[in-house]
Amino acid sequence: MAADTAVPSAVLAGVMTDQRRSLVLWSLALAAIATMYIGIYPAMGVADMASMVENLPEAMVNAFGYDEIATPAGYITSTVYGLLGPILLSVFAIATGTRLVAGQEEDGTLELELTAPVGRARVLLERLGALWLNVAVLVGVLTVVTIALVVVLDLDVAVGNVVAGSAGMLLLILGVGTIGLSVGAITGRRAIGLGVAAAFAVGGFMLDAIGPTVEADWMTAASPFSWYLDERPLFTGFDWPGLAQLAAVPLVAAVAGVVGFARRDLMT
Repeated sequence: MAADTAVPSAVLAGVMTDQRRSLVLWSLALAAIATMYIGIYPAMGVADMASMVENLPEAMVNAFGYDEIATPAGYITSTVYGLLGPILLSVFAIATGTRLVAGQEEDGTLELELTAPVGRARVLLERLGALWLNVAVLVGVLTVVTIALVVVLDLDVAVGNVVAGSAGMLLLILGVGTIGLSVGAITGRRAIGLGVAAAFAVGGFMLDAIGPTVEADWMTAASPFSWYLDERPLFTGFDWPGLAQLAAVPLVAAVAGVVGFARRDLMT
């Protein structure tokens, strides 16, 4: 392998430059969605929301956390932190992560970089770093907008609890995106990375939704969504054991990606 003599962080800087327009558009979209959903809460009657929930199937109430939707923290959890935020950010992280290595390898744009005096581990880690930075910026935007609305609308949600919820969301999405990037790097196929990461995200949500309904504790225990929201961070603050479990996912996936990418015959 050629010596790694390129300028430090050149790969990361290049990816961030390429992603800047996408990052701005996604930031605006997330800010708009958070503003729309949280902004209408004061206009919604608590009694009306409670009545609506009473008429929904119990399985749906449990799956989407609607049992506390009449409270500010419960409403923000159910709409922004428990549903729209994770869905949109997962789409971004999976699409971006699988494109950064496997996608660019498939279309030939990664070949020049790999034949330069830059180690494979560094190529992958700097692209992974770019993914993590993008996700962190988007979660940061969502957090700032949520806190601003909570303060302006005088909602009964502690700022620290919003930060706690955002920390869990950040680690959850980092895990999803890192799995997509690493699987794509290990296999060289973007479609496989997309499939595995999507299965992890959707499967985790389904386990968390179905587990309480069928009284299967193992489903809840195995779900990253359970590690993220079951301790109700917007009500109670930081759940350190849950955050530790969430943090393990991107770290393990990153190590697997570096090892697998380094060992694979890229034919360059």
